Amino acid sequence: MAVIENAKITVVGAGSVGAATAYASLIRGSARKVALYDINAAKVEAEALDLAHGSLFTGSSEITGSADIAVTEGSHVVIVTAGAAQRPGQTRLELVGTNARIFRSMIPQLVEASPHAVFVIVSNPCDVLTLLAQEQTGLPPERVFASGTVLDTSRLRWRLAELAGVAARSVHAHIVGEHGDTEFPLWSSAAIGPVPLLDWKRDGGALTRGELDQVAHEVRTAAYKVIEGKGATNYAIGLSAMRIAEAVLRDERAVLPVSTVLTDFHGLSDVALSVPSIVGSSGAFPIHETRFSDEELGLLHASAETTKATAAQVRED
Repeated sequence: MAVIENAKITVVGAGSVGAATAYASLIRGSARKVALYDINAAKVEAEALDLAHGSLFTGSSEITGSADIAVTEGSHVVIVTAGAAQRPGQTRLELVGTNARIFRSMIPQLVEASPHAVFVIVSNPCDVLTLLAQEQTGLPPERVFASGTVLDTSRLRWRLAELAGVAARSVHAHIVGEHGDTEFPLWSSAAIGPVPLLDWKRDGGALTRGELDQVAHEVRTAAYKVIEGKGATNYAIGLSAMRIAEAVLRDERAVLPVSTVLTDFHGLSDVALSVPSIVGSSGAFPIHETRFSDEELGLLHASAETTKATAAQVRED
């Protein structure tokens, strides 16, 4: 496929994450048309109006907002942020019951309105919700996937860049697994420029495993810290969601750690986890050749068990 002309993005949910995502799409010029949909008519119309008032400064994108699902029709990418927000001290997996109920009624309507769209799930727990959405709709797994650990990977690269004294774009590393407490970095393949991470030298010598373990902990708990301080994470997730959408709309075939429903990926099937994937106009395709150390492979399977158990619990409810 090719670059999508006159592209339309729909953002579902006009809360803090949805509004930040729509804002990111406008300031980045990601699409010609941006639709914001929420069942709260007053809220969604006000958010769209506020964004439209700044259109003089953002380029040629159009923004519309409505509580009528018809506003989403004909979208090329649908980014779903709707659902209960994560509260201070609450894990992402604890949101699953409420958000699964919302998805059961909402996702089929969105697919009916935009049957050829690529759907990006941002609502948490995004891995479990992606699995349930793909099962419910029967869409090819490459066309319904989660933002996964794209933001977590950005957090990782930013922190490693600080420690190493280089630009974040020169750090090559990924967070994989569940977008949650069982996620982990692929240290075995991490590098700074052409240099393996563990061989990188700085003024104080090489990075130690203790330092790297601390970085991994900071990345896993970053959202909790932000939520505790300001009530929600929104700016960075809005930017990362738009990065994914642009990879689709521009057919970039970018390698991003999004969360798709896996089939025979290092022995894993029927579970959604973030792994390095090629993202383009046809959707997201996991890179099966991704290498894992024995320890990392064990962590990946443990992460899969966590998300499978949560999905099974939802199916029983």
